[in-house]
Amino acid sequence: MTLSLVRILGDGTIEGAPLDLAAMPVDVLPATVDLYRSRGYEPPWIGYLAAEAGRAVGTCAFASPPAERRVEIAYFTFPGHEGRGVATAMARSLLALARAVDPSLTLIAYTLPKQSASTRILERLGFQCHGLHDHPEDGWVWDWRRGLLAAQPGE
Repeated sequence: MTLSLVRILGDGTIEGAPLDLAAMPVDVLPATVDLYRSRGYEPPWIGYLAAEAGRAVGTCAFASPPAERRVEIAYFTFPGHEGRGVATAMARSLLALARAVDPSLTLIAYTLPKQSASTRILERLGFQCHGLHDHPEDGWVWDWRRGLLAAQPGE
């Protein structure tokens, strides 16, 4: 799969060439701007659209700039594009971007506390579950972590 990340700028516009946004839920750009307002806008620690063949197929982000040597990732595949590796490609792209900027960071991710497609993605990418975490916005979630210094096979 050939996927590229397109920056969502601080004002909610999309950097670069126009994309087909038909599959994108209407709240993605406003929610990203709200995230920037509450947590900061500091490229490259921002939100992105995942583009494939000129179409937006998902969104992913660093939830905020790094703090305490950690940075959280999140990703969401748009309806109609699930099951094709889009989420894995987005997570892998965020991992590569973070490694290129600061390989000393630890990536973190949160999932619902049950096995799912997202937990399988994180496991394949070398994340380890560190148990339950009481997230201030999402309640009880599984806390996943992965250092960037050591590359995993296939990266």
